[in-house]
Amino acid sequence: MSLGQIIREKRETLGLTLDEVAAYTGFSKPYLSTVETGRVKNPPSDTLLRKLEQYLRFASGQLLYLAHMERMPSDIRRDFETIDAQNRKYKQLFKRMSEHPLDSAEVGNLLKEFDLSTEQQQTIKAGQLVPVINRVSAGYPADFDDMGYPVGIADDYVRCPDLHDPNAFAVRVVGDSMTPKFMQGDIVVFSPAADVQNGDDCFVRFSQPHESTFKRVFFEPEGKVRLQPRNETYAPQMVDGSRINGMYRAAVRFHHL
Repeated sequence: MSLGQIIREKRETLGLTLDEVAAYTGFSKPYLSTVETGRVKNPPSDTLLRKLEQYLRFASGQLLYLAHMERMPSDIRRDFETIDAQNRKYKQLFKRMSEHPLDSAEVGNLLKEFDLSTEQQQTIKAGQLVPVINRVSAGYPADFDDMGYPVGIADDYVRCPDLHDPNAFAVRVVGDSMTPKFMQGDIVVFSPAADVQNGDDCFVRFSQPHESTFKRVFFEPEGKVRLQPRNETYAPQMVDGSRINGMYRAAVRFHHL
């Protein structure tokens, strides 16, 4: 089912007319009709998709994901779908093996049944695409906003060779507390999979209130964390570790010229 068909089916299920959807989204009825019938050359804008998700009660990011898949070049999408199908086969295989212990001969027969080859063609990799989701304050903690994007989706991306964390994300630096290593406008990629050690440069996210900042982190006694700017004109900040609900180490920097 195409993206347009999914949107039309959901609209009709909710008993809404195109006029009502047009009034809510601010997009014309004729254009919405071309979206639903698939007559537009490209998927609709992310702005429209977010409004449709909200008005038509889709899960957040669901239409964005489908549209981004449609925008993907056909050869890349084919590779992605092949890998996705292979992963589903592995999950089925592991489930059967966990439910019924097998000897080596039976495992070999199952591998043949699922057609899972252990030999993979070696290809040149251009690097992982990492979503740029936010601006991080290299100064005092600022309100955190991931702009409502689901994991892995954003309006902008950077390509990172030799990075293998599917949950990696990037932010643009605002402020000068991390100079001279990190300048305002730099894009920094953070890896949730990386271990955090004393002295690491980290994206730090707080709860109560919901804020974030970019600092070197040092673990102090009694559950305290010292947030240390690299710019010596800024004073360090001592915070209670219980306030921190995310701490992610910087992995790659793209310098802003």
